Amino acid sequence: MKALVVSIGLLLGGVLNAWGQDDSWQDVIAELATSDDMESPAWDNTIDLLTELADSPIDINNATREDLERLPFLSDIQIEDIMAYLYQYGSMKSEGELAMIVSLDPLRRKLLTRFIFFGEKNEDRKFPKLSDISKYGKHDILTSIKVPFYERKGDKNGYLGYQYKHSIRYTFSYSDYVKIGLTGAQDAGEPFFAGRNSMGYDHYSFYLSLRKMGRIKSLVVGRYKVKMGMGLVINNNIGLGKLTSLSSLGRQSNYIGGYSSRSDANYLQGAAITVSLPANMELTAFASYREIDATLNKDDGSIATILKTGYHRTPTEMEKKNNSSQSLAGGNLSFDKNGFHAGVTALYTHLNRNIDPGEQLYRRYYAKGQDYWNISVDYGFNKGRFSFAGETATGDCNAIATINKLGFRASGSLSLMAVYRRYSYKYYSLFSESFSEGGYVQNESGIYLGAEWHPSSYLSMSAYSDYSHFPWAKYLIDFSSRAWDNLVSASYSRGNITLGLRYRLKMKEKNNDEKNGLTDDITHKARLFVEYKTETWKLKTQADFTSDHYKENSNGWMITQSASWTPNRKLSFSASAGYFNTDDYNSRICFYEKGLLYSFNYPSLYGEGVRYSLWTRLTLSSRIWITAKLATTDYFDRDHISSGLQQIDHSSMTDLELQMRVRI
Repeated sequence: MKALVVSIGLLLGGVLNAWGQDDSWQDVIAELATSDDMESPAWDNTIDLLTELADSPIDINNATREDLERLPFLSDIQIEDIMAYLYQYGSMKSEGELAMIVSLDPLRRKLLTRFIFFGEKNEDRKFPKLSDISKYGKHDILTSIKVPFYERKGDKNGYLGYQYKHSIRYTFSYSDYVKIGLTGAQDAGEPFFAGRNSMGYDHYSFYLSLRKMGRIKSLVVGRYKVKMGMGLVINNNIGLGKLTSLSSLGRQSNYIGGYSSRSDANYLQGAAITVSLPANMELTAFASYREIDATLNKDDGSIATILKTGYHRTPTEMEKKNNSSQSLAGGNLSFDKNGFHAGVTALYTHLNRNIDPGEQLYRRYYAKGQDYWNISVDYGFNKGRFSFAGETATGDCNAIATINKLGFRASGSLSLMAVYRRYSYKYYSLFSESFSEGGYVQNESGIYLGAEWHPSSYLSMSAYSDYSHFPWAKYLIDFSSRAWDNLVSASYSRGNITLGLRYRLKMKEKNNDEKNGLTDDITHKARLFVEYKTETWKLKTQADFTSDHYKENSNGWMITQSASWTPNRKLSFSASAGYFNTDDYNSRICFYEKGLLYSFNYPSLYGEGVRYSLWTRLTLSSRIWITAKLATTDYFDRDHISSGLQQIDHSSMTDLELQMRVRI
């Protein structure tokens, strides 16, 4: 039987390689992403995590369940089926064998191949010796710089530093056991080796991560990120949108890992550890102390808003840098056996200043005070075609937040998911991030229904409908309100051709002109694309349309043509050009554009103009890579771009990004 499976797999492997090898994982993630995903505070961490996993792929034949749970696009059912296949047949020999796992649809198989490799089965894997780590570990250095061919008002007078954005990232790794990371990053306009940044970069991140040390499953020291349960208490690790969540059936899992992002926000600093206990139990504990940025109230010095932009370009922004501090400690105790999961998460947080968010109506139930605690129970069951998971949380706010999801694989080609959440308008946690329409685990109730159908190996379809109710006021909305978000997507691939279509209808209530009632803001968005690809070429033509109806009608469209050419392993080229024409910001167009490593470009354009870019990667040797990107936006309807200190007194802007990577 094993021989038959492998033979079929090898035949299918050629098809899979021809179909997807020239596509990067970013292209596939872009198919699952929406503009709302980019607005999630955890999106940068998601891209960092996927980039690291793509760079250090998982050995599928020696993978544990925890290894596969690091891949956020896999569902519980898919992970269970992969583990069952490995248990039954021992190991996989090629990508083609993935086609034998029924729950893995073509898109997930295509994506999974970017993050795994097929090694030899090793039954006795032990934590390596220090001598082997120092001898065989890999050193990786990545430097990046962004050079603008224009000048902002702040560059002339207002910003404390130069107009160049640059960073350096160093990583030492030994397989998936040991990782040491150091990141230094600088935003445009921030001082470098000057003023309060006398130590060089405006932002540094550093960590030591150890995994699979016997009962110590994971240990991180330095700056790190944490996700527990479904994120109602704490999640500063990953953020997935509605369409991506449908792809993974809303899977939940605990995670701790090093923080290597260039963003100066949304991290913890201290130590975190996960230990395997007897009786199928697991304990995670973490503690953190760090300084944070905040806008302070003038009267008493209390915190009005905790800032997460990370910008320190002006004297005012620099005054807010590290002007407050937060300490926290927490943990999770979980039990997992025979598909049943249960856990308890607790978190205590202390700030050195009181939070006083003010008296605005929509901020009335924001977090207040200096000390906070939260506790939650998470639970789940996964068996056969069914998966159920949820989390219910409370805290010193004396309110409840709960989220529950049910997944069902009706057949090998059809998956269904339902998500119900009810976040009290009085509930708060400073570190929560979970499934929501409003962007917060507060003041929201909703029901989400989604389906993913693959009627053939050529056709894939996805759809969801999400209804939300907000019982309390929100920003620019003075009454209880509602929203309704609907999306349908289809993709047909055969041979070298792929056709794709996406339509989204979103309705959200907002204040009317008189602010004495609500009116509907209705947005239609549609995308149509055709793609042709071979082993060396990829051509894609894409049309985007948007129509917004709020106080006035606003319409827009964009046509984009892109081409990629990879003549050999040492050289790659990509180019794109697009014309856009929208009435205003409400009908803006968002689209994916190929970028550098550890970045996910999703430009947002409005008005009339053209956007074009050139991208190239040169492999100088097996240890040195150079990547460059030149991008220009040329507007036809204005003589300046942006406003305030960001204003550019021209109708076009051009940026050059350069990146060098050295591996030793």
